[in-house]
Amino acid sequence: MFSSLTRLQRYYLYYAGSFLAFVGALAVLEQHGMPPRWIGYAFLFFTISTYALIGIVCRTSDVSEYYVAGRRVPAFFNGMATGADWMSAASFMGMAGTLYLSGFQGLAYVIGWTGGFVLVALLLAPYLRRFGQYTIPDFLGARYGGNAIRLVAVGAAILASFVYVVAQIYGVGVITSRFVSLQFEIGVFVGLAGILVCSFLGGMRAVTWTQVAQYLILIVAYITPVAILSYNVTGNPVPQLVYGQVLQKVTELENRLFQTPVEIEVRQLYRERADSYAQKIMQLPQSLTFEREHLSAQINQLKASDAQMKEIVALEKQSRDLPHTPEQAQARWEDAMFSAVERSKPPIHHAEAFPGDTPEERDILRINFLALIFCLTIGTAALPHILTRYYTTPTVRQARESVFWSLLFILLLYITAPAYAVFAKYEVLSHLVEIPIAKLPGWVAAWAKIGLVSIEDINGDGILQLAELSLNPDVIVLATPEIAGMPYVVSGLVAAGGLAAALSTADGLLLTITSSLSHDVYYRIIRPNASTQFRLVISKSMLLVVAVLAATVAAQKPGTILSMVSWAFSIAGSAFFPALVLGIFWERATRAGALAGMIVGIVLSIYYILRVEFDSIPILGISGFNMDPWWHIQSTSSGLFGVLAGFLTIVVVSLMTRPDPEAAGFLKTIRFRKGAGQ
Repeated sequence: MFSSLTRLQRYYLYYAGSFLAFVGALAVLEQHGMPPRWIGYAFLFFTISTYALIGIVCRTSDVSEYYVAGRRVPAFFNGMATGADWMSAASFMGMAGTLYLSGFQGLAYVIGWTGGFVLVALLLAPYLRRFGQYTIPDFLGARYGGNAIRLVAVGAAILASFVYVVAQIYGVGVITSRFVSLQFEIGVFVGLAGILVCSFLGGMRAVTWTQVAQYLILIVAYITPVAILSYNVTGNPVPQLVYGQVLQKVTELENRLFQTPVEIEVRQLYRERADSYAQKIMQLPQSLTFEREHLSAQINQLKASDAQMKEIVALEKQSRDLPHTPEQAQARWEDAMFSAVERSKPPIHHAEAFPGDTPEERDILRINFLALIFCLTIGTAALPHILTRYYTTPTVRQARESVFWSLLFILLLYITAPAYAVFAKYEVLSHLVEIPIAKLPGWVAAWAKIGLVSIEDINGDGILQLAELSLNPDVIVLATPEIAGMPYVVSGLVAAGGLAAALSTADGLLLTITSSLSHDVYYRIIRPNASTQFRLVISKSMLLVVAVLAATVAAQKPGTILSMVSWAFSIAGSAFFPALVLGIFWERATRAGALAGMIVGIVLSIYYILRVEFDSIPILGISGFNMDPWWHIQSTSSGLFGVLAGFLTIVVVSLMTRPDPEAAGFLKTIRFRKGAGQ
């Protein structure tokens, strides 16, 4: 075992050295005139080909190797693989962006996501490893008995994992469309190919060793630009130690910029625009008819006065782009109205906790902050693709140790994210705001083409005000090297890191979905006597189908990465956490109670997301579906209701039904006897 561990360490040291040498070579080539687009292709080709090579070398036809990597992954490497599996595009791209936009409020993600691993270590990982099967539905089926609860668990695992994997593939599309100039939809399917080469041939075995390689890339890529930025701004290359000083500078810039007369004027103009759209919406359908007639009259007037053709073409385009029906007009104008309202709001100071004009507003922010922490903590402890990783260690003790290593490797990124947000905001406030729009750097136009940056000179003074700049949170990390004027090779490195983060998590999620379908449904329920070879054929077939479906959904840009991931956490926490925890620590929990609790939890969580977040569901032919949030809690925290309802339902129904006589023996096996279930 020791010699095997030493050999693995040596292999990955060689790999890390090769990657750093590759980055250094690209830096030299850039200085000698290598085009940025070629640098992007070089990073894409190097990383994807490396992952593909690992996937090919680790190919297997053994069921244990395919599902749980043969239970031979040392704690150190399992912790690194779990870190990569965990640090998705949401952590790499979305978290620092959310901290940039919302400041103190964004710390809920850091606290919730790290806190969840404490629950994993204390409540779940050792017992799941001691049980020693392949999937979470396996555990629930063995604990409670029957196929009904296994099927509900499979459905919940697929739903939560699918929402999560769509977010990862969306992140891949953003990266490839910007750094190798591919169309977003094409970039999504290029990323899909990268995902499949890692997981198709070798399952969990290939995914594990690919994720170790991906972790090394993503952590170097994440820390490098902010370390360079920290050195340039403060003279200290350790941003975690000095970003407090920069935060003071950010506060000073905010105090000056937020109170300038022109900034106040711009926000007032956006407020007037929002009021104008609100008036149009109230006057539909007459307002739509008036807009169409007004544009037509302007066009005719310009034609009669021999105006410039450019002005006429612009107005004709506006006329063609008008909504065709009052329903379309309402939907489009509401989006524009809400966007204008957001830009008209007084800006938030980065370091201000729970900002608001009234005590009620501050209380709402505080409640949402705590609710989000709760949902992310519980969701972390219930994500099937993370819990499955603790089946892969040789022993229960190593399962516990791998949780420690996971936290350590994740900590490196999470303590850097707040610094990332502060340094990025300092660069934007000091070097971007208040400069002429005609002299904006090239990265603004490049990201605007993808739709993640928006610039509008609403007051027509030719100067960029803070309210006239809109940045999607998913762009902050990827654009920071360009914002700070670093060499393009650093941007390519960050893109490679974001790609590694998205691919590593997508691999684990797709494997969870296909394992649930092939192992828990096909093998456990439909065809228990299926051969090993045919089980793997079914799993790989499902992998292709689910991956293509997820890529198709991601190409529609259904939401920001962080919002989709938060929904997945709420769904997973509502479905699994009450049933798992009570199933391990409460002997009286029954099959009927667990089944009812899982159904109630997941249905309530999904219902809340749909009712709060979406006005209509075209697939079901439902419109006017939107409702006001309960107690002002956002849809990303829907798990608060689902988890509490799940616990309550399991307890009540279990006390009303007959206890399972085999539960005591099962719990004694997983809680007290070492090595049971192997």
